[in-house]
Amino acid sequence: METKTAIPSRKQQTHDRILDTAARALRDTGFYGIGVADIMKKAGLTHGGFYAHFPSREALLAEALERAGADSRLRLQKSIAAAEAKGMSRFRALVESYLSDRHLKAPDSGCPVAALASEMPRQSDLVREAAAHRVQSLVAYVQECLPPAHDTDTAAVVTSQLAGALQLARTLGDNARGRKHLAAVRRFLLEQFD
Repeated sequence: METKTAIPSRKQQTHDRILDTAARALRDTGFYGIGVADIMKKAGLTHGGFYAHFPSREALLAEALERAGADSRLRLQKSIAAAEAKGMSRFRALVESYLSDRHLKAPDSGCPVAALASEMPRQSDLVREAAAHRVQSLVAYVQECLPPAHDTDTAAVVTSQLAGALQLARTLGDNARGRKHLAAVRRFLLEQFD
């Protein structure tokens, strides 16, 4: 039996366009780099239409953070699946993908936890709650990728190493120093857990 997929309404399509724009901008410029007027303009919409979709800027930020996390996880899952198909362990595929030169170069499409961690504690309760959910989701995904003998505490430590390494490498820059830093952390994690 064939099921039909509902076509999103025009309002939903517009909402999604705003979210996609905000999710990219959020990872690229941070929470403080996002203004409602700028997001609406980048989405090709007028500022006045914003409140038909979101009750506040904080609601947009929380939802954009969720969208950014879902998009990032989908890309990571695809990358891991491709590596596993070539015979790589799931954990190795996670580490190689997350700590890749490509991820170093692309904060606007990468993991929002690594892109925004230092700003998350200074946000509103609504945004901090969405941020905490993103962190918990990332830890859970890392635990899924670890060999079965490892618990949630180990997954939390590995997640911290992944996100922290990416943040520090981006601070060093998309250059030999940043890539060297990623390579060192990749080696360490793979020696410990693969």
